[in-house]
Amino acid sequence: MKMTVPTMHGIIDRRMLLNFRVQPDVIRKLLPPYFRPKLIHGWAMAGVCLIRLKDVRPNCFPLPCGLTSENAAHRIAVEWDENGTTREGVFIPRRDTSSALQALAGGRVFPGVHHIADFEAVEGADDFQLKMRSRDASAYVEVHAHRASKIPTTSIFGSLDEASDFFARGSIGYSATNDPNCCDGLELFTSRWSVEPLDIQFIESSFFDDTHRFPHGTVHFDCALLMRNIEHEWHVLPSMDPKL
Repeated sequence: MKMTVPTMHGIIDRRMLLNFRVQPDVIRKLLPPYFRPKLIHGWAMAGVCLIRLKDVRPNCFPLPCGLTSENAAHRIAVEWDENGTTREGVFIPRRDTSSALQALAGGRVFPGVHHIADFEAVEGADDFQLKMRSRDASAYVEVHAHRASKIPTTSIFGSLDEASDFFARGSIGYSATNDPNCCDGLELFTSRWSVEPLDIQFIESSFFDDTHRFPHGTVHFDCALLMRNIEHEWHVLPSMDPKL
């Protein structure tokens, strides 16, 4: 039986959203049947969230007992129908973490299955080099980035404001579990929503570079966004399970 999880509080020390636009018919194959791709100018949007969390703890616990971890979440922007209303958020087919505690408790205490992974991060005020490799050798991400003044001209988004608004609406996440028909839910609340554009000099992703999953021409890197030093809370949501 899954334990009741209290509201968790912490700091988003650094969050990078690496975003890819994908042909909708391709991304649809990766979704549970109750989700559909959320489209922007005719394209589906997916990506990887590379996030370092600090001082994560239940709201009732004082500092300095919080958990710090590096995490990677593969995300797909989705919509679904709930009580006659269209809702939106993200489906997360895979989560990786540097925290053995999160990996152990994932799918039981924390929503979604968490895979243990090794992370390397070299960061300055303007430059970022991050690498993630899962211990099960199923997932790999590497990115070299530099702070920028605007999003790429090749992006599907016409402006930083349009991109910011799109991703701000993805605060509800449903993560894959060991039951392929069920997803665990989590909602992220932030003290503020502020993103900066990143210029990507190098990016590799075992997920998006897989031509069996994404045939040539069906996926394109779109843009990257950065968030730093933002207080947040997680609220656990009821699981998405059509059997219930």
